[in-house]
Amino acid sequence: MDYEIIIGLEVHAQLLTKSKMFCSCSADYATALPNTHVCPICLGMPGVLPTINKKAIEYTIMTALALNCSISEYARFDRKNYPYPDLMKGYQISQYDHPVGQHGGITIDTNGNKKRIGITRVHLEEDVAKLLHRTTSYGESYSLVDVNRAGVPLLEIVGEPEINSPEEARQYLIKLRGILQYLGVSTGNMEEGSFRCDANISIRPSGSTELLPKVEVKNMNSFKAVFRALEYEAQRQTQLLEQGDRLIQETRGWVEEKGATVSQRSKEYAHDYRYFPEPDLPPLVLDTAWIEEIKSRLPELPEATRDRFLTQYGLPIYDANLLTSSKALAEYFENCLTVVADSSDRTTLSKKAKEISNWLLGDFSRLLNATNTEIQNSKVSPQHFAELINLIDKGSLTSPAAKAVFEEMFHTGRPPIQIMEEKGLSQLSDTDEIRKAIKQVIANNTKAVFDFKAGKQQALTFLIGQVVKATKGRAQPSVVKELILNEMEEKQNA
Repeated sequence: MDYEIIIGLEVHAQLLTKSKMFCSCSADYATALPNTHVCPICLGMPGVLPTINKKAIEYTIMTALALNCSISEYARFDRKNYPYPDLMKGYQISQYDHPVGQHGGITIDTNGNKKRIGITRVHLEEDVAKLLHRTTSYGESYSLVDVNRAGVPLLEIVGEPEINSPEEARQYLIKLRGILQYLGVSTGNMEEGSFRCDANISIRPSGSTELLPKVEVKNMNSFKAVFRALEYEAQRQTQLLEQGDRLIQETRGWVEEKGATVSQRSKEYAHDYRYFPEPDLPPLVLDTAWIEEIKSRLPELPEATRDRFLTQYGLPIYDANLLTSSKALAEYFENCLTVVADSSDRTTLSKKAKEISNWLLGDFSRLLNATNTEIQNSKVSPQHFAELINLIDKGSLTSPAAKAVFEEMFHTGRPPIQIMEEKGLSQLSDTDEIRKAIKQVIANNTKAVFDFKAGKQQALTFLIGQVVKATKGRAQPSVVKELILNEMEEKQNA
């Protein structure tokens, strides 16, 4: 039997405000000593009164507008009651039936197939404290509580259960994170926990309208983890049904090392939280004029930037989509382009744009991923990167030599011309030196020479590679090819 996958995502994003949601403590807790950004309010002491962070409300309105939501004229905070060691007050101040924004949506593109995913609501709440689990040298386990994170403004975006594959879920999250980054309201960093995702997933026979029990999956800290966890969970639920077992509504955690989800607890229903209006905070009456003023300040969003890259720089849709998936990457690309190309010369601009894009999406991305580095934290400045492009275009560096120079730039941050001169990687213009390397390669690779003479073209490619390697990447492959063919012809005629 074929089954349909139904996924709904709940995304939490920490907002980039200076202070916490309901007190004046600093929200910049990441590098602070434990329990140093705290006060009686975020510690949950009796008798204290919270106050609302206006900037957090503004950021939430911005996000809701960017997600095509309608903004409520009346919004309200509620108490969400549940006991857990990281919840200082024994309840969380959140929003339930009167959120800031609702009834929105975004369009994702999965392998050329566009699909709109609805947004149920966008609301505000406070983050919880952080538990640190430790084990003594005697094998005894214990937990510590760091309250610095408690009370940090947390934006929750609840999506409609309209996602039907792990890949659609990944594309939805990439699109959503890009919007938050372009707005400047959140870093969107999953590894640091500022962008977190819980997924509700269920399956049902294709064509059926019956809703089977759903499973909530937690502890996914990367797009890859979300994809793998949902893929695993869909297979697990399918296997259970095919075996005749019963599905239960539960919360499961993703364990990266095992590549599997594990049961954590039974899944709660909304009424289990005993929501009721927060008595210490007044309702929010959102002024229409203020909402319009915020709307007028919205920046260029990913789709608009992508469309501009297509028309202004003549980039392929594939490149434009990837370059604009991250605000930092898009800005880096444009910063490089302004250095190396005249915007009035459309032909040169398009050529340079594609050249920079190839590097950013190729070698640069490879090294960023290998070192788990964000491009804005890279040691390679846009100015130095643009200098590398110019050295290649002027013929000062061959492609292999440029890769070697860039690798050194990436790890040290030094300028390309300095590396090129120090390592002697400038392109060889002395054909006598190249011919000398060719003679040596031919002498050392008689089988490849024989294969080439027998009509095997890949043997010529091998010989060219050996000469380029012998010259430390300084010889241009096209020049090497011509000189090798000349050398072969001379030997044959001798």
